[in-house]
Amino acid sequence: MAQFTPEAFRNELISILVYWEKYGQDKDKGGFYGRVGYDNKPVANSAKSVVLTGRILWTFSMAHRLFKQVNYLTLADRAYQQLIKNFVDEEHGGVYWSVTADGKPADSRKQIYGQAFAIYGLSEYYRVTNFPPALEKAKQLFSLIEKHAFDDTNGGYREAFNRNWTDTDDYILSKKPWIKSMNTHLHLVEAYTNLYSVWPDKHLKQQTANMLDTILIHIVDNETNRMELFFDATWKPKDHVISFGHDIEASWLLYETAEVLQDKKLIEKVRQNSILMAQAAVTGLSRDGALNYEYDPETKITNTDRSWWVAAEQMVGFYNAYELTKQEHFKIKSQKSWDYIITEFVDKDRGEWFGTVKEDGTPVKGDKINFWKCPYHNSRACAEMWRRLERKK
Repeated sequence: MAQFTPEAFRNELISILVYWEKYGQDKDKGGFYGRVGYDNKPVANSAKSVVLTGRILWTFSMAHRLFKQVNYLTLADRAYQQLIKNFVDEEHGGVYWSVTADGKPADSRKQIYGQAFAIYGLSEYYRVTNFPPALEKAKQLFSLIEKHAFDDTNGGYREAFNRNWTDTDDYILSKKPWIKSMNTHLHLVEAYTNLYSVWPDKHLKQQTANMLDTILIHIVDNETNRMELFFDATWKPKDHVISFGHDIEASWLLYETAEVLQDKKLIEKVRQNSILMAQAAVTGLSRDGALNYEYDPETKITNTDRSWWVAAEQMVGFYNAYELTKQEHFKIKSQKSWDYIITEFVDKDRGEWFGTVKEDGTPVKGDKINFWKCPYHNSRACAEMWRRLERKK
């Protein structure tokens, strides 16, 4: 059984940071690589995503906040420069979805999910640097999202736009009429929450609280305590596919938002929802302690792959439920999640975590770094568990 201690999580966090410092930096073209293979070698001329860049910026900013080490700040500076130099659209505002290896616009759409991770990274960078241009850029992105994406009739936010913020019918992960998604709202409220922690603006607080309500009313099914994934403008769901990882991730992220907003009524409301969502996610667990990826109730097909980000989020989500309820079974589930991570996900030969592990424990030897494979879920999970266990001492 893996050690379930603050030191264990601190050490794994450091291991993750060491990997990204060693293999992530693009010494030739600047910034960080867009893709690094299983062999830890960069894949030539791979595009770079704003999601990956924003998450790297957040990760090393967070690392500097915790460790106060100059090398982490240097890496955060590197990610910041990449974001500002290559991703910011000086003509139309906002950030591109992706750029080429040389830093030229590749996919210039304004995906709100991408804008969210830019805000998330910029606000954390500002937290540790007090560098005014970083906060100003985050505030500009907030204003653009509110101007173009907020639906003042039905609530919530549209998924994506063309480069000049006109309508598009291709949202990368969905198409019309499914113009709203769970995933975008979950990470947008996360980004707004982080921004509010460094910029306590009244309008930002109002919109963050409104979005939290929108998620609880329209995205979380109050009968199943699970989240629907895609919606039309009036919140009609596309289907009822269950994403166990997103459910358990939301169970603690939404509670964190309520705490940061310091609204007692909202905290108590979200507390109950968080517990119910964690309880619902339990049905996705297998005997080995890992969550399955997805379940489609219409086809009755379960995707039994285990994903690195799901493993990280379930560990924090179940421990959060334990803290809220003091029910020992939630703590045990969190401990089993950590056991599975250490046994199956941590690549002891090449570093970092495998992206996917099959049901029988076989790792899929895929990219260590790509559009979506980043240092955010696992580093954040380790930092969260370190913090939560440290305060128990």
